[in-house]
Amino acid sequence: MSVQKREIDEVTGVETTGHEWDGIKELNKPLPRWWLLTFYVTILWSIGYWVVYPAWPTMNGYTKGLFGYSQRTVLTEELAAARTAQAPFRAKLAAVPLDMIKDDPELLRFAMAEGGAAFQANCAACHGRGAQGFIGYPNLNDDEWLWGGTIAEIQQTISFGVRSDEKDTRASQMPRFGLDKLLPDAQINEVAEYVLSLSKQETDKAAADRGTKTFADQCASCHGDNGKGKQEQGAPDLTDSIWLYGGSKSAIVESIKTGRGGMMPAWAGRLDSVTIKSLAVYVHGLGGGK
Repeated sequence: MSVQKREIDEVTGVETTGHEWDGIKELNKPLPRWWLLTFYVTILWSIGYWVVYPAWPTMNGYTKGLFGYSQRTVLTEELAAARTAQAPFRAKLAAVPLDMIKDDPELLRFAMAEGGAAFQANCAACHGRGAQGFIGYPNLNDDEWLWGGTIAEIQQTISFGVRSDEKDTRASQMPRFGLDKLLPDAQINEVAEYVLSLSKQETDKAAADRGTKTFADQCASCHGDNGKGKQEQGAPDLTDSIWLYGGSKSAIVESIKTGRGGMMPAWAGRLDSVTIKSLAVYVHGLGGGK
């Protein structure tokens, strides 16, 4: 790069800056005046903003500004106003029995709205935003329930969780037939083949036949003689195509070996009773409630 004396460009008639790169001369074309004025106005605006609104951090907090504006205060006030507006509905929801909420359309709409918001904030991380579930987390839209799908049973499960620390939690534990050496691998494989046959999947018939007795001895007390499951024990139906941990041969073998034993937290104490009631109404209304 070389610096030359300023001159007038012959083509454009504009003065150059004196800078030249590889034979290309830079024209001295100032920014448009309207652009400069706008830029200066934004500078003045920012200075005014710093003065009237909270802006600068200090050793003990931040500058409050002449307006004393606080978004936290605004949010607190808006939440207080919302709680005040909701208070009559929450009081009514607390008083009305669960099975009678559906008879009051206005109260039902409120419960569904509040329950939906609570679900997204507290439950969607595991069950999905649409409550569709994932491997290890139940789908709440279908008609298959480990612990029962009535609105009262759903409220019980939400309140006290599954295998949580609560005294009234839903509690059951499938034995770890493999990890605890309760069954040899050969028998676990045969039981898995038999379980596959219960849901009409392709299976090794000879192995499945051998697994019948082991299933009757080890599994039927929870899952039932026909494999239909028992909700009072949280034991799933093994005859359908709905599987919490997957219905492939390898997934079934893993379930038999490890016992799985997922856990759901108890929400009593974390959420107030009216919110839990709303959640029960919302989950029951997803389409899978009984």
